[in-house]
Amino acid sequence: MSRVGRKPIPIPPGVEVRIEGSHVTVQGPNGTLERTFRPEVSIRREDGVLVVERASDERLVRALHGLSRALLANMVTGVASGFQRVLELSGTGYRVQRVGEGVVLQIGYSHPVPVTPLPGVALAVEGTNRIIVSGPDREAVGEVAARIRRIRPPDAYKGKGVRYQGEVLRLKPGKAGAKKR
Repeated sequence: MSRVGRKPIPIPPGVEVRIEGSHVTVQGPNGTLERTFRPEVSIRREDGVLVVERASDERLVRALHGLSRALLANMVTGVASGFQRVLELSGTGYRVQRVGEGVVLQIGYSHPVPVTPLPGVALAVEGTNRIIVSGPDREAVGEVAARIRRIRPPDAYKGKGVRYQGEVLRLKPGKAGAKKR
């Protein structure tokens, strides 16, 4: 039995869950999320918690069991409290400005790079070198953060670029490190 799939999902106060067959709608203070799950996995409400059960013990169904439970738990957490990823710009002259719904990055290219978020995702700027990506959908928040990081990933020699907050980089020694006498 899947250890992840077995755990019940508590429904926090202020969150409403509607189950119609394999289609689940979760509504809360941060918005509404919908998802249709595979028919091999059934979802039911029981005493203020959501329980995910599987139809058989086939390999695919066992994998879907844990996946479905994790996706449903992310939906409940997202509409209740939301998700966020923080990106940091490091490098001389690297900065970010908020423009309308999106942001404009100045990160070493000859031109500014505009970034517009996916629907339901908000971008906030803190100072001149920090971007906060937030929203109720964990998948969309991670996708927008990854797209921003992909514009200028951290350099392996100097560490310049866009990185996630708390991301640890192992810098290469460079030319001088190759010589050993």
